[in-house]
Amino acid sequence: MGLGRLEAHYFLNDAFLTDDQLICNVERIRHLPAVIIQGRYDVVCPPRSAWRLHQAWPEARFEMIEDAGHAAFEPGIASALVAATERFKRDGTL
Repeated sequence: MGLGRLEAHYFLNDAFLTDDQLICNVERIRHLPAVIIQGRYDVVCPPRSAWRLHQAWPEARFEMIEDAGHAAFEPGIASALVAATERFKRDGTL
């Protein structure tokens, strides 16, 4: 119930972002190490959105998970998230 409420709150408020706000302001976060992990079959956040972000932020590592959708608990997504976390822990890069 709590997660549904939180999601509804964000959806009703357009995630508190204006159109293209993240891409237009990527300079503010460009210095941060980042990995964009995207499921090929994600219908909530379409892959082209992640690709557009990567084009604006080429320093961010981009990983397309071919057998995944949106959920973090899908095996391919979960594996990529753990690997990125381990890389960051090991050497400070993603």
